[in-house]
Order: sequence, then structure tokens, then C-alpha cells
Amino acid sequence: ALCAVSGATFLYHDYCIIGAGPAGLQAAYFLQRAGRHYIVFERSHAPGSFFALYPRHRKLISINKQYTGKSNSEFNLRHDWNSLLSHDPRLLFRRYSRDFFPDADTMVRYLEDFASLLKLRVQYNTAIIHVTLEKNEQAWNGHYFVLTDQDRKNYKCSSLLVAAGMWVPNVVNFPGSEYVEGYETVSTNPEDFTGQTVLILGRGNSAFETAENILGVTNFIHMVSRSRVRLSWATHYVGDLRAINNGLLDTYQLKSLDGLLEGDLEDLAIVKDKKGKLHITLRFYLENRNISAGIDSITLPQDELDNFATRAPYDRVIRCLGWKFDFSIYNRSLRMMPGKGNIKKYPQIKASYESRGTRGLFVLGTASHSVDFRKSAGGFIHGFRYTTRAVHRLLENRHHGVPWPSTAYPVTQLTNAIIKRVNEASGLYQMFSVLADIILLRENATAFEYLEEFPIGVLAELEMHTGRKARNGLFVIIMEYGRNFSGADKDVFYYNRAVGEAQHAWQSNFLHPVIYYYRSLPTEREMRLRPPEWPLPRPDAIHHIVEDFLTDWTAPNAHILPLRRFLENCLSTDLRHFFAESCFLFAFTRQKLPPSCQQGYVGMQGLLGSRELREHAARAGLLQDYTHTHSAGDRAPDSHHGSQEQLMTDPGVPVHPLQHLVNAKDE
Repeated sequence: ALCAVSGATFLYHDYCIIGAGPAGLQAAYFLQRAGRHYIVFERSHAPGSFFALYPRHRKLISINKQYTGKSNSEFNLRHDWNSLLSHDPRLLFRRYSRDFFPDADTMVRYLEDFASLLKLRVQYNTAIIHVTLEKNEQAWNGHYFVLTDQDRKNYKCSSLLVAAGMWVPNVVNFPGSEYVEGYETVSTNPEDFTGQTVLILGRGNSAFETAENILGVTNFIHMVSRSRVRLSWATHYVGDLRAINNGLLDTYQLKSLDGLLEGDLEDLAIVKDKKGKLHITLRFYLENRNISAGIDSITLPQDELDNFATRAPYDRVIRCLGWKFDFSIYNRSLRMMPGKGNIKKYPQIKASYESRGTRGLFVLGTASHSVDFRKSAGGFIHGFRYTTRAVHRLLENRHHGVPWPSTAYPVTQLTNAIIKRVNEASGLYQMFSVLADIILLRENATAFEYLEEFPIGVLAELEMHTGRKARNGLFVIIMEYGRNFSGADKDVFYYNRAVGEAQHAWQSNFLHPVIYYYRSLPTEREMRLRPPEWPLPRPDAIHHIVEDFLTDWTAPNAHILPLRRFLENCLSTDLRHFFAESCFLFAFTRQKLPPSCQQGYVGMQGLLGSRELREHAARAGLLQDYTHTHSAGDRAPDSHHGSQEQLMTDPGVPVHPLQHLVNAKDE
């Protein structure tokens, strides 16, 4: 659509997406499926341009598990960290690579196919260089977003989805930092480092990936960073150092010359000698010196402390400090502000992924990781594919009146619905402690609505974001690790680290389902004042399903029975399933029938009785075997028991349907 304002021509779209990386394409897919008016702007000639260059040594650290022993496609996504969500089975990443850690070039090819096979509307070679606001009361959010590209062409949108990623290298400036090479340009040919001594600045996967590549050809490698190394198996955060890259830890701890140091990089200084060697000194030694005066007149730490750790000169210093968000293209009117502290590399956003400064501007993909930084997987494809879908559902409700998808069930299916989801849902599993399934109870708890993968950070605003009502209480189902199990200094391999008994489920350490029950929706104040490290406020009741070595929560006694009893206690009801005979008896002896009798037996539902079924039930102890308890002469045939016996045994008498459900006599 074209619109002209004060002489300038604008191309109009309801939704504009900046960036055709994985998150941009994922958002485009959902908008296209919903029939929305959108466009994706990509500065490169193809999608996924970040992966065309990074990682420099071309091996991804996102797993691509070919086999899980299961054919459930939703479950298999738990162990596929590269595929985007779509309806097309051709676009599963395992069809592109059989490698457990695939090559980055395969990711580029995959993203190209994702865009072309699904016919996503991507405008390539379009670099957005400026974004500003234009106030307009007619617009969805009270303003339009005006985007300008490198050719000074203007575009106008009602909603802006920023999926531009993190691509501006983090640079630390200190005296002599001009001698430092960047990860983005350093040679990847190990032969270029033969016989050299190398210092690497940084402590993440890019630093260790660089070290791993040259480990066998260098004299030694030292690595310096302001914080200690964090191993992903200890922190349970996939962005920390992964085992595939940690060869240098071996050579350091086994005393093979390489080493790790901690120190503030901004306190460093590098001085170059006449032979081109680089000497590490401290900034305060240079404060009264001219760095160009020559190395002989500059104090080095070893002049005062002769065993200073980095006293040996280096041939090369390489910077591997990660990336940050590009704030430069956003006009001040958008108030796109960096976060505080360790999330200052990300833009400030709410738990709904909407900018804190501007309504209608959402941040998707790796740049949205401030919501769950160092906690969950929101900075990686296997996490943000789900948060992108959540944002799409929020937008569908806000702008198009389409409520959050939900399924209604009778309360008798409550246990089954939860067990099914915790055993197969990939969004809950990958975005643990961030996305949750919500069960909204209907009046008198006779039925419920099931909403999948809602961002729990905005639970207080659930009714506004979903278009669903939560008047009669709710259950929130999330996955969690144990409270004190994750951390850089934790021993996660200690003896007795796992819990096996259901009564100790609350002490589970590994990822396991947790069900929170609230009689009413938590308020924003309760969300704000929740206990430290808790994803949610204190509930009216809470239940941990005990951790499972196979992540298979289907054991009748360890998993299902405790869950069912928890749900019954919360709802003051009986969720067991009964045979028709028991329902018949309850109808005469109880004021209130259990839901399974009310919704099954009374509604003439269940299995038709047969002699084999009755005998099987009697053998299993689910029904009393009246045929063998009394002989025919013990009781008058017209008594109540005699008529009941006749009803149970005479194949000529029509039998009321038998419920074919489990736990019939579970006391």
C-alpha cells in the first residue's frame, strides 16, 4: 500500500520485521499463516547473514539429534535445537545435516529454503538505517513507525518487530588496544599461529572456539577475562562454555602451558617492543608516561613482581568478547534504551517482549534474551522459536481480536492433559521457567480451558493478553531445575544428586514439571514481590512431579497418582474414574457424584458390559465378584442383592455401560 504525507511517499505495511535471521523468518511464518500484511527487511542478499560469517570456525554448538527412539514430532523438537517451527516436515533440520553439531553453512542453506519454500515476503538488500515515530491517533498504537533504508526510501508500519540480532562486536578500549585483533577478522588457519604465543581476551564459546582451533600449533595460549569460566553443565545455561570447546581447560589443569586468568580488561595496557612482541602491563603504570616513548621507559609489572603471571611477551592478542545490539538506527523518540548491569548489551523490554519505551515495538530473537539471560534458552533458536510464537499470539489478540488458542475439556481429563503436555511439549522444556501452560478452571471446576506456552512474566495481565477469563482459579505448569542446583561453582556430579521417591519430589534437582495452583490470578504487585529466584509468586498450593532419569513422567505410582491427588485436594473433588456399578451405588449413597460418574455414567457413556469384562474386573479387584460370594439359596430372589446379582450375571438383562477408565478402586 502507498500513502503520501507532506510530499513524501511511504510504503505501508501492518507489520514490519527488521532482519531475516531465524527469528525474523519465524515471525514472518506466523504472520503469513494468519494472513497478515507484513514485510521483512534484510540488509544482505540472503537470509541468515550472521551465520554466513559466524561462528568463524563454522561448527555450530546447537545439537541436531537424529534419533530419540520416538516418533512424536513435538517431543523430538526437545532435542532439535536448529529447526524453526512450521507445518512442513521438509523443513526439519535433520533433513539437512546428520551431524550432531552441524556446519554453519548448512544453517544458511536451511534458512534460505525456509524463506523460499514457504514463500515468505522478504525484501533483500534493504538496510534500515533510521527508525522514527509519527504520532497518529488512527494508528493501532497511537503512532506509526517510519523506517528509512539506505536508498532513502521510506516505509510506514503499525507494528515493528525487531529481529536484527546482536552483531556489533564488544570492544574494550585501553592503551595499546589498537594491537588487538578481533574475532570477526582473525585468521582461522592454524598454520598462521605456528610457534606463536597468544593471549585471548574473553571467556565465552567464541574465545574457547578460537583457542581450540590453534591449541596444537601454538607455544601456549593464555586467556584473560573479568569473570571465572562458567561451564554449561554446571550452570544449565546453553550460552556458557560447552564441552565441545573446552580443550584448553584440560591443557590448563593438566599443566601443559596454557592458562586462564581473571582480571578487569579495562585495567590492562599493551606495549609493543622493537621486535613486534606485545607486553602486558597495567594502565596505572602508564598514567604519567607517553606510550610512544618506548618500552624501555615504561614500568612493567614484572619489574616490581618478578613472577607476574603474564610477564612473557605475546605474538598476538585476540579479542573474543561477544556482541551487542545496534542502538544507532533508532531515533530518540523510540526510547530504545540499553538494559542495566550484565544485560546492558540488550535493549530494555518487558516480559511480553515489548519495548519499555514504545508501545507496538517488539524485540524478537537473540536480542530479546534480557528476559531470561543466563537462565533459559531465549537467546537461541531452540528457545526463541517459541517466544516468537507467543509474541504472535499476543499481537493476534491485541490487534485482530483473535484470543489465545485454547482447548476446553471436562475436568475428568485434567490429569491426562497435564501428563500429556509435560511428557511431550517442547516449548515448556526448552523455555523452562519462562513459558508455562495455563489451565483456567470453569465455574464449579467441572471443566477447564488449556492454554499453551504463555510467558509467565506477564501472568498478572493474562486476561488482557489472551482474551480469556480467569475467574475461577488456575493451574500454572512449568519446568524447573532445583533451586540450588545450578551455578558456576556447583558440583553437579555429586553422589545422590537425583531424587527417586515421590515424597521427596520437591527436592528434585534436574529439570522436572512443577504445578502451581492459584485461587485467583496473581496481581502485578504479587509478581513484583515474588521470592528471589522464584519464577512465580507464592501459590495457594504447589506440586513437584519427581525428576525422572528418562524425562518420562508416566509412572502410575511415582508420577500420575501424586499429581492426581494434588489436583483433587486443590479442587475438593474426586478425579478417579469408576465402573458403572460404583457410579450406580454412589447415585444412591452420595449427595454428590464424582465428575467421572456425572459426565460418564449419567450421560450413558462407557463400555457395554460382558461376562469377560466383569470377570477381568473381579480378578483385578475392581468389582466385587457377587457370583462366588453367595450361593443362590442364601438369599430370596426378590431381595435387592439378588436382583443386583441377576443384573450383573444374567446376559439376557441389558447392562448399564461400564466405565473403561483407570484407578477404579484406588483408595
